[in-house]
Amino acid sequence: MIKLDARLKMAAEEVRPGKRIADIGTDHAYLPAFLIENNICPSAIAADIGKGPLENARKITSTSKDLSDRIELRLSDGLKEIKEDEVDDIVIAGMGGILIAEILTAAPWVKDENKRLILQPMSHAEDVRKYLCENGFEIIKEKACTDGRHNYIIIVAEFRNKENDKDEAFYYKGLIQYDESEDAQKYHNARMASLIKKRDALKKAGQNVEDIEKIING
Repeated sequence: MIKLDARLKMAAEEVRPGKRIADIGTDHAYLPAFLIENNICPSAIAADIGKGPLENARKITSTSKDLSDRIELRLSDGLKEIKEDEVDDIVIAGMGGILIAEILTAAPWVKDENKRLILQPMSHAEDVRKYLCENGFEIIKEKACTDGRHNYIIIVAEFRNKENDKDEAFYYKGLIQYDESEDAQKYHNARMASLIKKRDALKKAGQNVEDIEKIING
């Protein structure tokens, strides 16, 4: 049986039972294998841009007929080789926020009220939130976890054709409340340290830091 680390377990918990999943940037396909083994999903597409990761995934899926029958391995640059009617929930984890936003922008069919996005940016989460808010999505949940020395978050969103009512401070801070957990506190502390470092670098370069000061102090 597949066991997930804290980062992937957090993503797995947001997959809706009974929904077909696409795991983009699947690497070893641990997440799809876990979801199939635990009867959470009827089928999955494990997609990656590289042939090497897909070979790693094949080693996992070939361990049982159930996995090999229900998980399709697919070479795909983001969502480019995934069809709209093949999946319900889309997981994009383990890559930078800028790349995640680019992947979603290149697949306008994700703007579907029946689909769910489960996103785990390793950096630049503000770019993910900005894309979602500016494209009619509602961010319905965010969670944080700590795995070793690293802090991770998950952003869960669904298309609601909403008007954007968020500001730059929200893009940087999101829904996670400082006092909701120790992991949330660690995430906020790391985020604030990053913002302060960015502000100091801009100030040293003689640039205006008024906007970033508002985010830090907001």
